[in-house]
Amino acid sequence: MTKPLKIIFAGTPEISTTILQKILQEYNIDLVLTQPDRPSGRGKKLKPSSVKDLSLKYALEVFQPLSFRNTPDAIEKIKSLNPDIMIVVAYGLILPKEILAIPKLGCVNIHVSLLPKFRGAAPIQRAIIAGETKTGITIIQMDEGLDTGNILMQQEITINDTDTSETLQDKLAILGGDMIVEYLKVYSSITPKKQSDIGLSYAHKIDKSEAKINWHEDSTTLSRKIRGFNPAPGCFSVLNEQSIKIWQAKIGPNRFNITPGQILSANKDCILVACGVNTTLEIIELQESGKNRQSSSQYVLGHPNLEGTTFTYE
Repeated sequence: MTKPLKIIFAGTPEISTTILQKILQEYNIDLVLTQPDRPSGRGKKLKPSSVKDLSLKYALEVFQPLSFRNTPDAIEKIKSLNPDIMIVVAYGLILPKEILAIPKLGCVNIHVSLLPKFRGAAPIQRAIIAGETKTGITIIQMDEGLDTGNILMQQEITINDTDTSETLQDKLAILGGDMIVEYLKVYSSITPKKQSDIGLSYAHKIDKSEAKINWHEDSTTLSRKIRGFNPAPGCFSVLNEQSIKIWQAKIGPNRFNITPGQILSANKDCILVACGVNTTLEIIELQESGKNRQSSSQYVLGHPNLEGTTFTYE
């Protein structure tokens, strides 16, 4: 009879939770690593990660070190468990070489891109914004570099032209869960493959300032950014001195001799806004600061005489 694997799981956000849930359907987890509880909401009360919430439901042991750098007690805790493998998904803490060397089968990372493309912090958002038509999951053997380890498994999926970073993340989480369960079954037959230098790119961390809409950009670029920054940080602009987040939009018909940012029409179907290079954007869903998200048709009912007004960049 095959001895059960001793597994450590490390992850923090929702995508990690989906994958952890999938693993738990077939394997025991001996320890869960997740980031410390963080202040959240208006009251700034400490809130656990979604991974911690799920782990406690399954009565799993949870360990939340602030860092592994210069913390021998935290490293010793991992050593004492004598794990076979550590599975890492969007954990958010750097694992030093001392940790990487502990599991017998090493530490494996589930990365949400087709490596070596989009190494780094925001591969889902960057893929959508870049206009990619496909992405996927890559499972790698972790080393000390940033997503540079040898490839163990890789599988691609299509990016639809309606996908947001949220919907794409949901698809990748399901795929990642299926793939890591498969890997745990067949790992002994897999030959690691070195990453190619061809197509290498980095998905740098998202800065909120990137989500400010520059209406001089063309509508294709803007529609990708709106999808890529949905749900966070959310693309925004200013209209009549009110901050407006735009949650859903699509490319409109070309118009000539237009002023970028100007509302060309506003009716029950959409709010049509002029963009750069003689293009337009049809706003379908938006949110005024301090209010709930609503369809453009609902917004138009409460805001007459929009035609001719202009979204501002500053």
